[in-house]
Amino acid sequence: MKKYGLIGYPLTHSFSKKFFTEKFENEGLDNHQYELYPLPNLSDLTDLIKSIPGLCGLNVTVPHKIGVMYYLDRIDPAAKEIDAVNCIKIVNHQPVEAFFSGELSSMNVRLEGYNTDAYAFEESLKPLLKKHHQKALVLGTGGASRAVAYVLEKLGISYRLVSRRNIRKQLSYKKLTADIMNEHLLIINTTPLGTAPNIEECPDIPYELLSSKHLLYDLVYNPAETEFLKRGKAKGAAIKNGMEMLHMQAEKSWEIWNS
Repeated sequence: MKKYGLIGYPLTHSFSKKFFTEKFENEGLDNHQYELYPLPNLSDLTDLIKSIPGLCGLNVTVPHKIGVMYYLDRIDPAAKEIDAVNCIKIVNHQPVEAFFSGELSSMNVRLEGYNTDAYAFEESLKPLLKKHHQKALVLGTGGASRAVAYVLEKLGISYRLVSRRNIRKQLSYKKLTADIMNEHLLIINTTPLGTAPNIEECPDIPYELLSSKHLLYDLVYNPAETEFLKRGKAKGAAIKNGMEMLHMQAEKSWEIWNS
């Protein structure tokens, strides 16, 4: 049995298990399985891998996308530049018999880290961009925001990070003036605000300053239309949720695990 899974904490609302379980069923991959592995303490990662015979790959979600890099033997150059990993390929160094016997150790597998968020975000964003989307506001400063920032730099879109604190080059939500909102016509939410069941929450931006020229992209996918997107839509802005990005990053993970 080839096993894959998702690590993070908590894992109450996971897209990944449903996606891969259906994928395996549709493609007749009866010897493949995808499970959730809640991991409150990242220091338990090695023991987790040892305890699961046939484990071939892991997806990584909050809060471990940055910290997990410490445990990896190799990090893809793009993931290293982003400084966040959301996909781990587990490469076996031993004969197949040893691998499936469960006799795993940190010495006979190699952990390779990749970032599929950046690829998926770029591919889902590009069709939506207009000529006036030259500047962006990135809401949040976690692992997902790093992938977003990497893509914006690649596309030549200047950006400002927005967080609750006004430190270094970051803006605080309270510093979002009319001039800033009028200049930055692409706004990307990388925070979990608005995720079910807390659907009434949203980033504290001045929504009254939005216009039809704005494009709001929310990495949240559940619900399909978050409060952040609803408020943007009400002002005539174009909106996009994170579902397509999730599908794309999952397929990219599958490609990496099987390469």
